Amino acid sequence: MALGSALPAPGEKAAVVRAMFDRIAPRYDRLNAVLTCGLDGRWRRAALAAAALSPGDRALDLACGTGDLAALAAAVGAVALGVDFAPAMLAVARRRRPEAWLVRGDAAALPVASSSMDAVLCGFALRNFVAIEPVLAEAARVLRPGGRLVLLEVATPRGRLARAAHRLYFARVVPLLGALLADRAAYAYLPRSVAYLPDARTLLAMLAAAGFTEACVRPLATHAAQLVTGRRAA
Repeated sequence: MALGSALPAPGEKAAVVRAMFDRIAPRYDRLNAVLTCGLDGRWRRAALAAAALSPGDRALDLACGTGDLAALAAAVGAVALGVDFAPAMLAVARRRRPEAWLVRGDAAALPVASSSMDAVLCGFALRNFVAIEPVLAEAARVLRPGGRLVLLEVATPRGRLARAAHRLYFARVVPLLGALLADRAAYAYLPRSVAYLPDARTLLAMLAAAGFTEACVRPLATHAAQLVTGRRAA
């Protein structure tokens, strides 16, 4: 199906999203920086701070893409593992992030031992999963009791004017710049994919059902991104 016309149906979403990320992998990091005016790096550092990693901790970068969060975790002394299902994204990550372990895998069936991770981080991928609940359950499985979950995602500003400006930029400018600099279909899909995100109350309920406590959703700078955190229950 054409990504520019509609969102993919559940049965085809995984294949469509994987192909999309494989196409844009070589330009993904540069486009992120351009489209967020450099804020994406600031948001990822906020996610790393929320994970509160110590040297020697084991951190999983879930749907790692080009491995930004895995690299940040490794830089503070953690043992970093990145998992992604798009081979071209992992190929870019392996060239740019030699400090992290990187493997291909499904976020809903991780090739990771139970209770083996101190933190699971995920950057801007929640809306790309076929179903969120199985991914949260799998994150809970691989975390040790008390381990930290940190999800970084897009958000919509609350104020009327800010929300209108954000909608204009995200729905009109992002697809235009994406078409000019990378891939028209992919950057038509990415703004539309916000429709897959549950609201904060629903997401918190999903976290509780998966076995997370102390769950919290908080906006980041400009309220265009949000940080979702929780702890694996004992």
